[in-house]
Amino acid sequence: MSVTAAAGFLAAGVPAGLKSTGNPDVALVRNVGPLQNAAAVFTSNRCKANPVLWSAEAIKDGTIGAIVLNSGGANCYTGAQGFHTTHATAERVAELLGISAGDVLVCSTGLIGEQLDLAKVTSGVTDAASALAGTPEAALAAAEAIRTTDTRPKQAQRTSPAGWTIGGMAKGAGMLAPGLATMLVVITTDAVLSSAELDAALRESTRVTFDRLDSDGCMSTNDTVALLASGASGVAAEAAEFTAVLTELCADLARQLQADAEGASHDIAITVAGAADEEEAVEVARAVSRSNLFKAAIFGNDPNWGRVLAAVGTTAAHFDPYGIDVSFNGVRICRAGEPDQPRELVDLAPRQVDILIDLHVGDASATVLTNDLTHDYVHENSAYAS
Repeated sequence: MSVTAAAGFLAAGVPAGLKSTGNPDVALVRNVGPLQNAAAVFTSNRCKANPVLWSAEAIKDGTIGAIVLNSGGANCYTGAQGFHTTHATAERVAELLGISAGDVLVCSTGLIGEQLDLAKVTSGVTDAASALAGTPEAALAAAEAIRTTDTRPKQAQRTSPAGWTIGGMAKGAGMLAPGLATMLVVITTDAVLSSAELDAALRESTRVTFDRLDSDGCMSTNDTVALLASGASGVAAEAAEFTAVLTELCADLARQLQADAEGASHDIAITVAGAADEEEAVEVARAVSRSNLFKAAIFGNDPNWGRVLAAVGTTAAHFDPYGIDVSFNGVRICRAGEPDQPRELVDLAPRQVDILIDLHVGDASATVLTNDLTHDYVHENSAYAS
């Protein structure tokens, strides 16, 4: 069970005809309280979709009663008409649920530059409101409704020994690059927490999970991660424990997104150790994750460590270019900038690939998740709009 695992939440996913497949494409999650505290983070892309513009304003008071999401269209670069669609969607949700439109988050995903059919959206919202339920089936239907090129829904949940629960759903298979958030994610909890506490926990969790999923280096215009608290457990969560459990759940969802990245044949974890500080470790790992030459080599099962060092060298991090070690799947094939163990010892046939880069200048480390660059990725994205 996912977004309905926490007490105080209902969900639904219904087909509204926004996608030609006839599959569910409108999702609704309602917080029935007693609290309606919330926090959210959004893409830092300066080119933001209408739902992001709306939701960034709605979240400012830290109170959210519902979140509505659609696939089948991003509602981005659709002008005044597109913003009206977002506003009207929130108004329809508010009317049906008896809440303020300013307490409704709106999320959209799909093709940029195409108008959403408002009649279909509002019809879908009406159907979703009627279908709201607190069952696992309802949560799964909501997770299904937000899929675009995803091959499967993504869900996760965790329960604290203290008696509160967190549940979450996510969508994302391409355009996975950091900017506070990297896809559409809805997380619910029945813990008693203030909006300020939720915001602090969410930002810390996304910083080390979703922000470090860099599948293809392309940042979306619609990325949103929302965290809603109902307080229905009656248990006040301790901040450190809540952040830790939330981070664990976000990491779970991030790994599911990585595993479903468009056309990928390898899931790659790039760990940088021995860095001067965490920021520099992330910078180096991200540079490698965005090297198309490196990613193509992994696709070809080629442990080409020279491409790793070439990417490291583009950063401003502190290191001695001839003091770096590189290991592929536990085999150190570069030591101090020179060949070490034979490349032939590296087995890149498994889907999971672990790269370790030791800069030998400090004690900080960080890991960035990415994927290889495949023929299927190019084909899927060349035909996305057709």
